Amino acid sequence: MTVYGGIEAGGSKWECAIGTGPDDVRASTTIPTTTPVETIDRAVAFFEREGPVDAIGIGSFGPLDGNPASPTWGYITTTPKPGWAQTDVGREIRRRLSVPVAFDTDVNAAALAEHRWGAAQGLDTSCYITVGTGIGGGGMVEGRLLHGLVHPEFGHMRIPHDRDADPFPGVCPYHGDCWEGLASGRAIEARWGKPSAELDDEAAWDLEAHYLALGLVCVICVLSPERVVIGGGVMNRRGLLELVHREIVALMNGYLSAPVLGDGISGFVTIPALGRRAGVLGAIALAESA
Repeated sequence: MTVYGGIEAGGSKWECAIGTGPDDVRASTTIPTTTPVETIDRAVAFFEREGPVDAIGIGSFGPLDGNPASPTWGYITTTPKPGWAQTDVGREIRRRLSVPVAFDTDVNAAALAEHRWGAAQGLDTSCYITVGTGIGGGGMVEGRLLHGLVHPEFGHMRIPHDRDADPFPGVCPYHGDCWEGLASGRAIEARWGKPSAELDDEAAWDLEAHYLALGLVCVICVLSPERVVIGGGVMNRRGLLELVHREIVALMNGYLSAPVLGDGISGFVTIPALGRRAGVLGAIALAESA
């Protein structure tokens, strides 16, 4: 039987697994994201110890180069994460393990997993968005992952920002008050002085829901997905998803007649069916394409 390896290469930790899908994960491990050399070494050691595998899929934080024809395919490129800019991940793992490697963003991997096994099964067009330390998104269009000039960068959309009502400048080192700069976990902590898990302020969460809805309305209007799956640590806040639903309906203001933008909003913008496993399972699914 063909067996795949998957790596969800996150900014704080790497999740590595071996298997074929949600019901067949034969080995897994979590590796803290430290330096590139140490992190890659530990991932390679896991697959050497628990393998062999026939191919590996990597879903990585970015920005990254996922173009197979590019001389820097497999690289994490202009990331602000210290020490990781212009780091060769895909080629290095392919070289050291001598197996085919597929390389894409972590959110594209999660979108693929939810399409194949999770909340977006049976749909042609869907989006996966994560709201955690940063904000990222992946898209499926006609059953295939969305790529183009580079890869989708949902978190760096510019959304309306009333500086009189909210003078916070944002935390994005490139754009300041883009979607990620205003609504990510880093933004919440910088604005309110405590992480989202410790924040219990109704006005703070109303503002967060408003910003999340502004970005989601852009996604809905541009890509017209049949479902939006939204995960990440910030979304663990009880009641936040319902606040976001309310804001989306208000912002759309009846413009589109689709029932999912009214009474059906809870089934249209929903949580991941695969939970925290979506990224690493999506990496396993990516491996099949390698």
